[in-house]
Amino acid sequence: MRVVIVDGYTDEPAGLGVPPYLDVYPRYVAGAADYAGADEIRYFTIDQLRDSWANSLKELASYDVVVLIAGITTPGKYLGGTPIGLEEILDIGRVEGPVKILGGPVAKFGYGIEGGSVAVPPSKFRRYYDVVATGDVDLVVYRLLKEGVERVWPSETHEGFGLVDEFARRGAKIAAQHPNYGRNLIVELETYRSCPRFVSGGCSFCTTVAYGPVATRSAEGIVREVEALYKAGVVHFRLGRQADFYTYMAHDIGREDFPRPNPSAIERLLAGVRNAAPGLKTLHVDNVNPGTVARWKAESIEVTKLLAKYGTPGNVAAMGVETADPRVVKINNLKVSPEEALEAVELFTKYGSQRGYNGMPYILAGINFVAGLPGETAETYQRNIEFLSEILRRGLLVRRVNIRQVLIFPTSRLWPSAKKLARRLREQKRRFLLFKRWAREVFDREMLRRIVPRGTVLREVYTETHYHGGTYARQVGSYPLLTYLPTRLQLGRYIDVVVVDHGSRSVLALPYPVNVNTAEKRVLRYLPGITSDKLRRLVTGRPFRDLEDVKTRVGDGEFLNYVSL
Repeated sequence: MRVVIVDGYTDEPAGLGVPPYLDVYPRYVAGAADYAGADEIRYFTIDQLRDSWANSLKELASYDVVVLIAGITTPGKYLGGTPIGLEEILDIGRVEGPVKILGGPVAKFGYGIEGGSVAVPPSKFRRYYDVVATGDVDLVVYRLLKEGVERVWPSETHEGFGLVDEFARRGAKIAAQHPNYGRNLIVELETYRSCPRFVSGGCSFCTTVAYGPVATRSAEGIVREVEALYKAGVVHFRLGRQADFYTYMAHDIGREDFPRPNPSAIERLLAGVRNAAPGLKTLHVDNVNPGTVARWKAESIEVTKLLAKYGTPGNVAAMGVETADPRVVKINNLKVSPEEALEAVELFTKYGSQRGYNGMPYILAGINFVAGLPGETAETYQRNIEFLSEILRRGLLVRRVNIRQVLIFPTSRLWPSAKKLARRLREQKRRFLLFKRWAREVFDREMLRRIVPRGTVLREVYTETHYHGGTYARQVGSYPLLTYLPTRLQLGRYIDVVVVDHGSRSVLALPYPVNVNTAEKRVLRYLPGITSDKLRRLVTGRPFRDLEDVKTRVGDGEFLNYVSL
């Protein structure tokens, strides 16, 4: 049996699989195929197939089983890859010969185009695929290879994590086939499924609660997967497949909406990961419920300190605040009041803002807003602005703000009102865009000045893509800071940079240290403290013998702190 996995990329509230991230779905499917005795397992990203689409479809036809993983339920903008489009999903479904399986969020929730729209339901794809796996696609693949397609139950889900742990360990080696392998690949690790707020139905728009009651994975199973991934060459990890990392193994999980965190269990997990991958470069988390942090401050402080101890700097606790309008919070059964959210931001600022070896604070809050929810009015957007303004006034720190319009899926409680909400979203689009513009130009720009002031040196920044005459680069991690360098650098390498200016969503930086004998004039002009007269003397006076020669012939100044020969 020859199996090919096509990664169309996934992005959910709990899990990211757009490069450089590799989500759990392809790895679990690969492990399931291996455990079931497949003779060959290949992995391709959709971007790799796009290089020669017609030939790629012909190649897919040569396999016995084609598994397509896809699904964007929280749309964003991506630097590392472009998620699969609807027509591409259908094209792969038209390939004749292999058994075709569609899995991931697209099979469970439907195809989401963009925020502010209604999803295409999964039923759309049943005429194109032999199996639309509304359950766990890895289990479907395992059953198919072991017992045949006629024994497959598309909605079958795992009972516990016994098989998941086996699939995860065996599927780790598929990471070596990812195009970002050996460069800036970061893998998502699953700690538990669903959301603790399943007991009250969760947020009105959320798809995560559709996974059912919380099922928690053992620290031992996660650590064994990390061992396998580390052995396969993976050094960047994110504990991102959970609704709230702070409630891993929490007391009363499954009974309480906001269960009490269990710091000792979290320490066992973090220490275990560290021991399993002693040379890891990145250990970050993703989602944190601000309601948990506000209600259980002592335990949350302890967990935050553990993340600073075992994790790596640049970490972001992405918090779903959604809105600062109490009325919208109540109508949509959201997680937190504006006052509680401010308390959570304050906690991360106090206990996570110490700067680490790579130049970034260890862990800061991130804030997610969702626009277009029931109950929203013009006043909602003003309250959101007042909330962010209060963060600035108090001198608190927030690593990033994500603002999106709600995307309505069949499994959410908003589905019966989908058309009405979509119409209101269009009507509110102007207010949404004005709020987003204010957040970018006022809040984000000032926050970047606070978090990475001019002169901050950022270590191990990876050059990813060219843009006009410059280069975009990022550190590896959760929501890494986007850096623009005003020169075309070799891609695919790690460099150190110094921050020289701040945009709304990125910083302007220079390679650190700047070689004054070889750097382009357009690079030298951004050196901190450089004047037009000193810039002229730098350019016309080259080459210099040493830094003392630069100081003698050009003059003293702040710029000397960032240059070399």
